[in-house]
Amino acid sequence: MKNRTVFMFLLALFFLFFCIFCTVHPVESSQQIRVGLLPILDVLPIYVALDKGYFELYGLKLDIIPCASAAERDQLLVAGNLDIIINDLVSIALFNKEKTNVFGIRYAMFPTERFFQFALIAPRSANILKPQELKGVPIGVSQATIIHYVTERLLIKEGLKPDEIKIVAIPRIPDRLSALMRGDLKAACLPDPFASMAIIQGANLILDDRKYPFFSGSLYSVNKNFAEKNPDLIIRFLLSIDRAIADINKDKERFYDLAIEKRLIPSSLVGKYTIPDFPPKMLPDEKIWQDVISWLIEKDLIKKPIPYSDSITGKFLKK
Repeated sequence: MKNRTVFMFLLALFFLFFCIFCTVHPVESSQQIRVGLLPILDVLPIYVALDKGYFELYGLKLDIIPCASAAERDQLLVAGNLDIIINDLVSIALFNKEKTNVFGIRYAMFPTERFFQFALIAPRSANILKPQELKGVPIGVSQATIIHYVTERLLIKEGLKPDEIKIVAIPRIPDRLSALMRGDLKAACLPDPFASMAIIQGANLILDDRKYPFFSGSLYSVNKNFAEKNPDLIIRFLLSIDRAIADINKDKERFYDLAIEKRLIPSSLVGKYTIPDFPPKMLPDEKIWQDVISWLIEKDLIKKPIPYSDSITGKFLKK
């Protein structure tokens, strides 16, 4: 009996040390994930996780592939050269209009009470101060994108009718910002921190998505083929991101220099701009997905509804 008790004690001790070891060192060998990154603030948690060694801790090696534009990012994903990207609901739906190619797996950025993600801006010379004054005014956007969608949805919420909203396509954000500040555009929708840059330079903030946050948000999205073959890698990737987000939200100043180094904050905003809060583990709900799908069908960008469950999944989020 005494020998059995000793044996059980030693067995329990072994399992205790085994669990502790696995917690500190989730895996022994590194496995690679190819991640396409735009120079936008949404990607800061990835750089923080790299800097803090969280990916390495979880046995991952990231191959960072810089993308100069969303079009380049999308081409690389379609060609099978990327595993994970940051995009949005409009982009996901367009990827999946014929068949499922990507899954949205977690919000990367989301507006809060203190921080907007997208904003409608007007130059001071336009003398526009209220959303209702944008009736019939050409607004610069990147057409058939999340910015186009957010612009229309925000203005409709403010009482404008769809035929009162006029859109002019200016795909590149720097071009849109320059046209706005020159006065060639009377209004534009810009993502932050470019919107903040325009405001600091004297433009008027007309409306932003803090009032209606559910229309906005960027997501981590994963290539379907990669997801099906490597679910554990995605789980470990998101665990690394969770830790990085907790670090950023706790002490933003600590990572300000890293954001500047990676050119996620324009030089003209250094010292004038606060890093926004990053979201906890969350996904868009089915209601907002259906609204995006309805908008895309209205614009004749997709032909038929796409089920929420074919494009958005929470199975990689660990509590």
